[in-house]
Amino acid sequence: MSTLLKSAKSIAPLLDRVLVQRIKAQPKTASGLYLPEKNVEKLNQAKVLAVGPGFTDNSGNKVTPQVNVGDQVLIPQFGGSTIKLQGDEEVLLFRDSEILAKIRE
Repeated sequence: MSTLLKSAKSIAPLLDRVLVQRIKAQPKTASGLYLPEKNVEKLNQAKVLAVGPGFTDNSGNKVTPQVNVGDQVLIPQFGGSTIKLQGDEEVLLFRDSEILAKIRE
């Protein structure tokens, strides 16, 4: 029994979780040819939609996530928890430590 969520705004990550949405690859080549949707590769780039508040470690130190809402990040090819939204959209939930890198513009 699964329920589709209306939007990513209704998801509030807990602890050190980060909610991201993959950036979609261009559906056409540099020469202007359009590619079939099934042949378009998934990118490892994503935009951060929401960030949890962090957590307190065993020593009592506050550990906050290293990314902020709006950051572009590199994510692993596999992993994370996929959440389906209405309209065939998907978002992914990762731990902060699973994020590979921030992309500087």
